Amino acid sequence: MRTPHLVALFSLSCITVAIAQDTGTSAPPPIVKPVMTQALPDYPGKEVLMITVEYPPGGADPVHRHDAHGFIYVLEGTIVMGVKGGQEVTLIPGQSFHEGPQDLHTVGRNASQDKPAKFLVFLLKDVGKPPVIPVD
Repeated sequence: MRTPHLVALFSLSCITVAIAQDTGTSAPPPIVKPVMTQALPDYPGKEVLMITVEYPPGGADPVHRHDAHGFIYVLEGTIVMGVKGGQEVTLIPGQSFHEGPQDLHTVGRNASQDKPAKFLVFLLKDVGKPPVIPVD
């Protein structure tokens, strides 16, 4: 993995924690870990970023966007996901969720208050764009 992408992923983690603290959210923030970043030579200017996200018990994301196609695959636990204008869905291991570049991710949380949840995120995004865009 290239160093600029490690910096971007570290920034992603810091942004998520800072947003959760700034909005007064009492939910524990997610734990984000890099898996890989891969440029797509057949699609100039595009790359894939893969991360794992773990929600601690009662954990949640603040409202945000990705400016990317985001594909989520649940590995452990149960999560609740939703985008503005759509219905919330509860997902268990083996189930997936998609959000598009224009979607506002309004709900992302662990469905459990006593068990962690973990999922894999696959983002198809523009090179150099941040993986998470905070929304007030």
